[in-house]
Amino acid sequence: MARHLVVGNGKLLVNMDQHGFIRDIYYPYVGQLNHVGGHYCRVGLWVQGEFSWLDNPEWKFELDYLEDSLVTNLVVRHDRLGIELQINDGIHQRECIFLKQVTIRNKQDDAREIRLFFHQDLMIEGTEVGDTAVYYPDNHTVFHYKRSNFFMFNGFSDEGGIKQYTTGVKRFNTAEGTWRDAEDGSLAGNSIAQGSVDSTLSFHTTVGARSDKMIYYWMSIGPNLEEVKRLDQYVREHHPERLLSRIVVYWRHWLQRAENDLGDLPPQVQKLFKLSLLLVRTQTDERGAILAANDTDILQYNRDHYSYMWPRDGALVADAMSLAGYQSMIAPFFTFCANAISNEGYLYHKYNPDGTVGSSWHPYIVQGSRRLPIQEDETALVLFALWQDYTRHQIIELPQGLYSKLIRKAANFLSEFIEPELDLPKPSYDLWEERYGIWTYTVASVYGGLMAAAYFTDLFGDYERSDHYRSTADRIKNGLLEHLWNEEEGRFARGLIQKEEVWVKDMTLESSMFGILDFGVLPVDDERVQKTMLSIKHGLQVKTEIGGIARYKNDYYFQQTGDIDRIPGNPWIICTLWVANFEIESATSLKELEGPKQTLEWVTRHALPSGLLPEQLNPFDGSPLSVAPLTWSHATLVQSVCKYASKYKELNKLQ
Repeated sequence: MARHLVVGNGKLLVNMDQHGFIRDIYYPYVGQLNHVGGHYCRVGLWVQGEFSWLDNPEWKFELDYLEDSLVTNLVVRHDRLGIELQINDGIHQRECIFLKQVTIRNKQDDAREIRLFFHQDLMIEGTEVGDTAVYYPDNHTVFHYKRSNFFMFNGFSDEGGIKQYTTGVKRFNTAEGTWRDAEDGSLAGNSIAQGSVDSTLSFHTTVGARSDKMIYYWMSIGPNLEEVKRLDQYVREHHPERLLSRIVVYWRHWLQRAENDLGDLPPQVQKLFKLSLLLVRTQTDERGAILAANDTDILQYNRDHYSYMWPRDGALVADAMSLAGYQSMIAPFFTFCANAISNEGYLYHKYNPDGTVGSSWHPYIVQGSRRLPIQEDETALVLFALWQDYTRHQIIELPQGLYSKLIRKAANFLSEFIEPELDLPKPSYDLWEERYGIWTYTVASVYGGLMAAAYFTDLFGDYERSDHYRSTADRIKNGLLEHLWNEEEGRFARGLIQKEEVWVKDMTLESSMFGILDFGVLPVDDERVQKTMLSIKHGLQVKTEIGGIARYKNDYYFQQTGDIDRIPGNPWIICTLWVANFEIESATSLKELEGPKQTLEWVTRHALPSGLLPEQLNPFDGSPLSVAPLTWSHATLVQSVCKYASKYKELNKLQ
């Protein structure tokens, strides 16, 4: 369950699987709406009377991207047929155009006719009801549409444009879809279908002995027929090969903002760092939403998905991208949050990419008691990330424009949502969205958020508010040290839960206690930080050949075994990198950076072959679990590499 290749431009996102089949098309927002919904847009080839879809096991794949770009580079071989394909996919950096170039290499000693088939299985606006697929003779294309979403498909070979086409009904009664019509090497030519429909196109060429030919295919997306016709004409006039080259040039220039001096990190880590920057960009809508993940295979396990903007994920991703130099890319995120924040000053559980409130499982009432259905760290971390961004880039116009609408509103809520007997934030849901209580991670984030608000109010001369936010943060810090430190176990508790009106420490070992360091509650050399992080490093280590750090002891999510002493939970990319970040910050010599360097190499080894990072790994075979790519995983890799490079320079000067 993963997406192996992702391309996008902030308005359009296309996901492909390990066979190069399109599985998701998101438009007009990244993450909303999905016009394929996990179905298969197949690619197939006919040669010498034999037909094969590319998911046939005889096809062998190498998945990658062209260096430093968001253009894919697939090498696909079928030894028995003597065919090799090189496939390059990209999305125009500005327009909603998906482009594919297929180089067909004939490995045999005789010329052969090749027919290449492309299948379009859309469910426009997320439903198969009421779609239309139609051949359009004016420009010899096929397009699908429903309401204000139009998808036009075209291409050409050296023999001209679309050779054959057909439209038809799919997944209704006995109809499987028009892809079945392709398997004899020719298409019926049905010119229109409506309802639950699909379409298939073919392009023909003759490839000489030991030589190659190109076939091009593209999809134009827009709100009406005139717009997709305009985009189709644009591709014809500029040529798809030239447009793909421009996409490569654009993304290579985009990457020039990133740090190039990454110390002694090996080439494969540096490559993943650059790819991670690009992949985070694909998951970020140009209007501000930073999506958690857009892999719809998760729907097999729960009739919902990760295509939401969690303010927590968004804030941490924004912080990492700001650290890497991409301030302008993430600035709209903070405006998104300012527009989304409630009148009371808190952010809800999650949001759709268009800014509306997303689905939630947090109730307003439990056993007769009212609850605020929030994760308070999500509100706090937006303020924390905004201040971090300002300290790096000194762009005062952004926080000034958000001062009353976001900063003061959120800080007022954080400073009032206090449990007076403890001097700690009131209970809310934890960062993993699983349990209700007062959590160390949440408390640390609220401290960081209130200190950020105090710095902003100082910046704008609002000294009375600044004193209030700072004094509240100090109270919370003292409350955390008093109530959440456990002297007997020599580490912090995960949190406090209320049992029969008594607050009880939850001593489950959990990686998120890293927040005490990350959000500035205590410095890295504080003994309590050292003891807690070493407990996490050793107590949550996955003791298999795969290794890595689990989220917490006895993590149930996608749990693979009950042997929690050996495998406390599945290894998570994020949690493993948290330990590396602690070690980077602790390091006082280059030798002490060896451990975090090995962790970064470990992450690189456990990426998918294309470089995409999952949320978590199977502890026995290292295969991806949950979704891939997870934006937070890639952003944490970016953060860790930036921290490593900075620390390496600092320590190298002392050598």
